[in-house]
Amino acid sequence: MTEIPKRFSIKTTDRKTLSRWFHLLVLGRALDNRAPNYLKQAIGWSYHAPYAGHDGIQLAIGQVFDRSTDHLFPYYRDMLTCLSAGLTAEEIILNGLSKDTDIASGGRHMSNHFAKPEWNIHNVSSCTGNHAQHATGVGRAMKKYRHKGVAICSQGESSVSEGYVYEAINGASNEQLPVVFVIQDNGYGISVPKADQTANRKVANNFRGFKNLRIIHCNGKDVFDSMNALAEAKEWVLKNQKPCIVQANCVRIHSHSNSDRHELYRDDYELNYVSEYDPVGKFRRLLLRYKRFTEDELKAIEEKVKKEVLESHKKAMAAPDPDPASIRNFILPEPYQAAAYPEGTHVHDGPKKKLIEALNETLKAEFRHNPDTYLWGQDIAHKEKGGIFNVSKGMQQEFGRERVFNAPIAEDFIMGTANGMSRFDKKIRIVVEGAEFADYFWPAMEQLVGSTHDYWRSKGQFSPNITVRLASGGYIGGGLYHSQTIEGALSTLPGIRIVYPSFADDAAGLLRTSIRSEGLTLFMEPKALYNAPVAATPVPDDFEVPFGKARIRLSGNDLSVITYGNTTHMCIEAARKLSEESEYSIEVVDIRSLVPLDREAVIRSVKKTGKALVVHEDKVFSGFGAELAAIITDAAFEFLDGPVRRVGSTFTPVGFNRILEKAILPDTEKILSAMKALLDY
Repeated sequence: MTEIPKRFSIKTTDRKTLSRWFHLLVLGRALDNRAPNYLKQAIGWSYHAPYAGHDGIQLAIGQVFDRSTDHLFPYYRDMLTCLSAGLTAEEIILNGLSKDTDIASGGRHMSNHFAKPEWNIHNVSSCTGNHAQHATGVGRAMKKYRHKGVAICSQGESSVSEGYVYEAINGASNEQLPVVFVIQDNGYGISVPKADQTANRKVANNFRGFKNLRIIHCNGKDVFDSMNALAEAKEWVLKNQKPCIVQANCVRIHSHSNSDRHELYRDDYELNYVSEYDPVGKFRRLLLRYKRFTEDELKAIEEKVKKEVLESHKKAMAAPDPDPASIRNFILPEPYQAAAYPEGTHVHDGPKKKLIEALNETLKAEFRHNPDTYLWGQDIAHKEKGGIFNVSKGMQQEFGRERVFNAPIAEDFIMGTANGMSRFDKKIRIVVEGAEFADYFWPAMEQLVGSTHDYWRSKGQFSPNITVRLASGGYIGGGLYHSQTIEGALSTLPGIRIVYPSFADDAAGLLRTSIRSEGLTLFMEPKALYNAPVAATPVPDDFEVPFGKARIRLSGNDLSVITYGNTTHMCIEAARKLSEESEYSIEVVDIRSLVPLDREAVIRSVKKTGKALVVHEDKVFSGFGAELAAIITDAAFEFLDGPVRRVGSTFTPVGFNRILEKAILPDTEKILSAMKALLDY
C-alpha cells in the first residue's frame, strides 16, 4: 500500500495512481460482467453477487488495506475490494470456477467468496454479517498485543439487522477496538427495501448513541469521496484506537445475485436511474474532462484489461478441479499428542480432588504454561467470583484482566469474538465459557457452526483454536434452561471435538489436551459432579488424556454398558449391585470422548460380552446413544446375543419440580432394571 495523502481529488491525485485505479475499476467490471457467462456455459460461478454500483467504496477499501498490518473481512459482493487489495484476475476466476487452486478455499466454499488468508484477507461464512464479530475479535487481539493496524469489516446495509452485527459494534465500542465497519448501502436486502429493515434512512445512524464510535458517511459511487472517507477512518482509528463506521451510499445496478430477478420489484425508472449513476463511467468522464488522460490512453488500459482477463481465463480453465478423495481432509487439525499418560488411565497416589478443583487447577496451570491463553464468558470474573459455579475462581487475580475477563450476556458474541481473536495468531489459545449453562448456548449456534467448518472451508489455512466450556446436564433441580443436555445435537457437526468427562482426573487431562490442541473442542462439564465425592480422584499435576480413548471403569463378561458423563457413576453403581445379587459381571465403558469416538474399545467390549446397553443422560430419541447403537449394530451384529438397548431421558424437556425431574432423567434403578431385562433376553 502506498502512503495515503490527506485528500484525494481529480486534480491532485498523481497520474500513476489514477492509472492504477482506472485499471482496477475496468478489470473488476470486466470480471463482474463476465461471471454470469461461466454459469450459462455450465463451467462454474453458480453463485455470483454483482458489485456494479459499489465501485468507489470497494476500490477504496482495498487501497487503504495494508496486508502487512491489517485484517480484511470482505463479504460475498466484495470482488473489487479483493482485486484492489491485491488479488489477481486469475485468482478471482479460480474462485468463481471453484478450482482446487482457488486460494480462498480450493472449491470448498461458495463461489464469489474471495479470500487470501496468507494476506489476512479472511475466508468468511455466507451468513450475512457474521464476520463482524470476527473483525471485533481480531481488533481485540490487536489491542492486547499493541499491534498497529486495523480490522476492516465490509458488509451490506441489510446485515446490520442481524443481532450479531449490533453485538460486534457494541463490543468494539465498549472495548475501544481498532475496527473499521464499512456498510455498503445499496438500498436492498435481496428484494427487501431498506424501509422494511430499519426506520433510519441511513442505518449507521442507528448507532449514533454509541460511545467511543465515529460515523462517517460518503458517496460509495464516487472514487474520491470513498477514498477520502476510508483514509480518514483508518487514520482516526489508528490514532484513537476506537472503532469507526463508514456508511457508503451505493446503487445496485444488477440483481442481487444470479438467482434473483430484480425486474420483478424494480421499475424501469429505477433501473435506468442506477445505470446512469455507473461509477466507472463517471470516473472515466472525469479523467477526460480534467485532461488527466486522453481517450487513446484510456482505451489502451481497457485493451490491456481485455488481454489480462483472457489470459487469466485460459490459466484458470486449465487449473485442476478438486479431488473427490480430499473431502475428509482438513476436517480437524491434528490434536496435541497427550504422550505423558498414553492411555489416560494412570492411577496416582495422593489426596482426592473434586472435579471442580481439577478444572480450576488445570486452567491455572495451562495459563502459566502458555502466556497466550485467554478466558472470557458471562459472569466469569468479578472480584472474588469466578463463573456461576466458581470454576474460574482466582484466575483474574492471578492472570489479570488482560487475559481473564467478563463478556456481555451475548453467547454468539462470546463465540464469534473467540473465532476472530484466534485469527490474529496461531499461538493464541482461547477458552470460553460459552454460556452459564449449556442450555443457553443456542444463541451461539450460528457462530459455532461457522467455526466448525472454518478449517475445512479454508482448506486448512485457518483453524479456530478454541475450547468451549459448557456446564451441562441435570440432577440439580434446575429445570428448563438449567438441566438440558445438548451434545447429541452438537455431535452432528463435523469439525468439532466433544468430550464429556465424569471423573476429576479425566476432567483435568481432557481439559489440558483440549487447550493445547489446535482446533475447536466442546468441553462438556457435568455440573452435578462438580463437588460430588463420587467423582473425586487423585489428579497428577501434569495429567493429560488423549482424545478418542475410552476408559474401562469396570471389567466384565456378560454385558457391555456404554456410557459417559453423569450416568457413568450410576452405571457403575448398578453394575456393582447386580454383581452382588447375581453371578453376572458387567463391563462399564466410559467413552469420555464422543468426537472422536473410541469405536474400537466399544466394539471390542461388545464382542467380548455379546450384549450392549447404551446409557446417557440425553433423550433416548435422537440422543447420541442412537449413533452408538447404530455403530454397534453395524460393526458387531454377528456377536450380539440380544438387541442393543438404550437408557436415557424421556422425550420431554426436563421439569423443575424434583418429582418431575426424577421421572424424566435416568437413574441407577432404571439402569439396573434395563441391565436385568437385557441379561434375561
